[in-house]
Amino acid sequence: MDKDEIQQERRGFLKQFGATVGVAGLGAAGVGTAHAAAKPKGSIPDRPIKVGHITFLTGAAELLGGPGQRGHILAMEEINAKGGLLGKRKIETIFADEAAGTDSNVKELRRMKLSEKIDLFTGVISSGNTPALGPVAEELRVLTLFNDGCTDFLFDKAVPNPKYTFRVTNIQSADGVTAAIGAATHWPKVRRIASIQPDYSYGRNVFEHFVLALGKLLPGIEVVSESWPKLGTTDFTSHITKILSAKPDLLVAGVWGGDYVAFYKQALRYGLFDKMKVATTLAFGGYPHAIGKDHPEGVLAGVHANYHFLYPSAERWPINKSFVERYHKRWNEYPSFESDGAYVALNLYKQAVEKANQLVGGWPDDDAIIAMLEGAGYDSPAGYLYIRADNHQGYKDAVTGLSKNLPGYDFPVWDSSSIVTIPIRSITAPPNWPKPGQGHNESTAAADWIKKTWPQARA
Repeated sequence: MDKDEIQQERRGFLKQFGATVGVAGLGAAGVGTAHAAAKPKGSIPDRPIKVGHITFLTGAAELLGGPGQRGHILAMEEINAKGGLLGKRKIETIFADEAAGTDSNVKELRRMKLSEKIDLFTGVISSGNTPALGPVAEELRVLTLFNDGCTDFLFDKAVPNPKYTFRVTNIQSADGVTAAIGAATHWPKVRRIASIQPDYSYGRNVFEHFVLALGKLLPGIEVVSESWPKLGTTDFTSHITKILSAKPDLLVAGVWGGDYVAFYKQALRYGLFDKMKVATTLAFGGYPHAIGKDHPEGVLAGVHANYHFLYPSAERWPINKSFVERYHKRWNEYPSFESDGAYVALNLYKQAVEKANQLVGGWPDDDAIIAMLEGAGYDSPAGYLYIRADNHQGYKDAVTGLSKNLPGYDFPVWDSSSIVTIPIRSITAPPNWPKPGQGHNESTAAADWIKKTWPQARA
């Protein structure tokens, strides 16, 4: 396949999905317009709104949880500086460390609701935790806006008919599919695939959906190596040597946080990045400065299909420019997709409260707030976010790009000419598509939809 054929195949991939390369899109459903909040109606109490927020505050996963906490605090401080919600109710947040484990997180959510009387629950990173916490949130009737914990399983099976539970981060299957489209777009000649994934639900989901999507895009792919390190692995030597011995064209990596930092630094010593293409789902998922200048250029550096602080660009989306400036001024670092998610969750709640107040007057109850969250749109730093009413899942256009070292940054960012932006509707099952166990036995609704609707690649 010569250069012209590769370019033609690349254009074919992009056309098929309505995607773009080199330009960051602005949203799944268009661009909304920000409006000043209307004057609150009725009598508003002045007692604080109590929020519970669980995220990783220690360990390797703090690279994701820490920025999320800081995004939450920034939103809280900005809202409180204007008097609080509806100008009267300031936000007070109780934080807890997700590193305590799933059982402890469930107990902490119960304690927050029953003892601390929280009004809202946010946070959570691990896709192993949201399926455990979602049913408890429904049982306790605590309004919940998960910032992450993006497993399809949450709304496909654990909470199939949510009332109180919402999520603002792109669904997990979009991670694997986004990486597959990015890889096929940039490297359509790859056929021999190796994988290194964390050995829990996130890694299993990434691997399945990446291979499924890439198999639809590129004919004749072959998985030649699978590695499944445990979360928190510090020595990746055996996995790296296994990958190298398989001689793949492409490695897909779903390891994240401190695990990814340890992996890439060790892989450098073996020359891994010189011997194969590398596509990741979360290389740029932690705080940007966690990755050093030694990180290779030309790696597909995923951000959970969600957000990178330089995109959308300042010229195209001033909302992001302003957010990045305020976040950097407050924390002396650049925001990550977790920063965006936590910041947006509180502001989405604020928007719903304000809209509900205009309808019912006074402080709206949870039913009124929920009604304003279902089908809501929000102009986030990442672009337009839409909350589907049928499953309470947030959707925004998926994005990934190739790593590059640029002047002005002490860490790699994206090569602006390489960014692949995909309309989220092109890679996720549409509303009311059957869930697992409802006429099919696929792991996710997305997997069933891809298998049944995507055309098979032709050799």
